[in-house]
Amino acid sequence: MSGVLDPQGIIGKAQLVILTDALVIMLVIVIPVIILTLAFAWWFRASNTRARYRPDWQYSGRVEFVTWSIPALVILFLAGLTWVSTHELDPPRPIASANPPLEIQVIALDWKWLFIYPEQGIASINQLVVPVDTPLRFRITSSDVMNSFFIPQLGSQIYAMPRMENVLYLQADAPGTYGGLSANYSGGGFSKMRFAVYAVDAADFDSWVETTKRGTLVLDAITFAQIAPPSTLSRPLAFAAVAPGMYDAVLANGRALAPYSPAGR
Repeated sequence: MSGVLDPQGIIGKAQLVILTDALVIMLVIVIPVIILTLAFAWWFRASNTRARYRPDWQYSGRVEFVTWSIPALVILFLAGLTWVSTHELDPPRPIASANPPLEIQVIALDWKWLFIYPEQGIASINQLVVPVDTPLRFRITSSDVMNSFFIPQLGSQIYAMPRMENVLYLQADAPGTYGGLSANYSGGGFSKMRFAVYAVDAADFDSWVETTKRGTLVLDAITFAQIAPPSTLSRPLAFAAVAPGMYDAVLANGRALAPYSPAGR
């Protein structure tokens, strides 16, 4: 599975730039240190009679100034770069686009991912279909233990925690199939807690929605009680309809699903 070094989304590409810039900045120290280490070893070899042997030398203010000031400046520069980029790529910060964002509600189950499309009224497990060039607004929670939602080629990972919600904006810039996973160990089926992300054009996304709606499975409290216990799936599932308030009920109650009541939150 391709990773963060092959980004296919606006957030992933921005993060790769930060990673590359940080690497180059750190090499400003690393490369000279390696060269100087080899140069000192060669110059002060036993056979070099021109090297001065000074057993009593122990301090130089100029040497101390250079060896401390350069790393300090690099650290300050990296800190500034990290501060600015962290705020620019804040996960809940909307992505500027001519297309309206698509909301996807994500529930981490043991050991599978449930995706609810509230505007389309459908849901899927371990399969995420999204339109390209469209901001994706993920609302993320967990039904039980903590997990980490991560699509390496699209960008930021973020934690899924029971009875808590995190918001993450991502966007796929090119059609393709990308891998998603949990980046936080959560038990025996953790290694199979993966999902496929299919980035398609708008027409293909609408076609997939209509095809899914012609199915027979319905995601309601009874179905959720069947899929929520720890288990792995051999193939993705799709639900043609979703009971109202499913995501909010899980957010409020976790795996012990109860009817959602706005007044009770």
